[in-house]
Amino acid sequence: MSRGVAITGMGIISAIGNNVAENYQALISETKGISRISKIKTTHQNDIMVGEIAYTNQELETLLGLTPDNNYSRTAFLGAIAAKEAINDANISDINKYKTGLVSATSVGGMDMTEKYYYEYLDDATHRKYIAGHNAGDSSQKIAEQLGIEQSLVTTISTACSSAANAIMLGARLIKSGQLDRVVVGGSDCLSKFTINGFKTLMILSDTYNTPFDDNRKGLNLGEAAAFLVLESDAVVNSENKKVLAYVKGYGNANDAFHQTASSDNGDGATLAMEKALQVANFSSKDIDYINAHGTATGNNDLSEGRAIIRVFGENVPDFSSTKAYTGHTLAAAGAVEAVYSVLALQNNVIFPNLNFKTQMQEFSITPQLTFKEKPLQTVMSNSFGFGGNCSTVIFSKEA
Repeated sequence: MSRGVAITGMGIISAIGNNVAENYQALISETKGISRISKIKTTHQNDIMVGEIAYTNQELETLLGLTPDNNYSRTAFLGAIAAKEAINDANISDINKYKTGLVSATSVGGMDMTEKYYYEYLDDATHRKYIAGHNAGDSSQKIAEQLGIEQSLVTTISTACSSAANAIMLGARLIKSGQLDRVVVGGSDCLSKFTINGFKTLMILSDTYNTPFDDNRKGLNLGEAAAFLVLESDAVVNSENKKVLAYVKGYGNANDAFHQTASSDNGDGATLAMEKALQVANFSSKDIDYINAHGTATGNNDLSEGRAIIRVFGENVPDFSSTKAYTGHTLAAAGAVEAVYSVLALQNNVIFPNLNFKTQMQEFSITPQLTFKEKPLQTVMSNSFGFGGNCSTVIFSKEA
């Protein structure tokens, strides 16, 4: 069998919890984090529901011990919180003892702050500091500084909603190739007017709770979150006698090459990504116990992904569900958020329910898991599909 890359630590902050333990408790108690938006002044305030994190920027600033003159975006705040939890979870006391890198994903970057003060820049120099934090790479650099690895390999991936899955994939490949001993991988995205207005223009935002794989689905709920995992080589794991949470066993990336903001009707890119991940893991489709689906609750995604799952698994589709009804769609962070949830599923031998489902889709007969389920698990497949046709799949396993 193919050797996997060890996961030794995880960190997360989302609408359902400020750390891994709180997220897991919300998942098993079926507690949604979806509400009306409160932290952004938008004309769509009463038209949409979102997955919003309770902390204010000032509270996050205090948690990180920063002075008020910083130019952190909310993306950087959230990312630093989650990444530091992952490092602590991995029991790393000297982060520079081994060759360590950071691969961080984002789509919003520092846009929440630059849009907030956009009309004041010419007249008030106070807020111009946020311009330097606008670019996607700035949040990655700030996370690296918080971890003490700013002089190491630090890079950013922005492939829309598959970004964090691709960060995990790149991190695993950097370890397998021997270029790094340890990689902190994941992603962070905050809510912003830019994304709210953009998705509203596409007419795919729901005014109520999102309903993945439901025939009457109305669209997605945007969410904000950050999640990171610590990947380490066998040499580090053995030398430090590290506890392994799970392994990154397989991964695949493909482009649907169909439309800028829609997947092909038959899920060509998703099919290729899942097949490639199985190939890398040296698995057959029968080896997958649970699929954490992308499941955005949009008309296009759920149809396309469902058809792709059927193409890959035939008549033996494993249990599957989308956890976006809990958190909302966290964009570039989604692949890392759901990687954490996939590992939690493996550790606890559970399948999280696909909340809010009422009506079977007419186009196919497969139905997501609708209730919390205990089941022995060895493998979990997690899908993340993004605008521009970028489709990624990661397989997690209990064994290397």
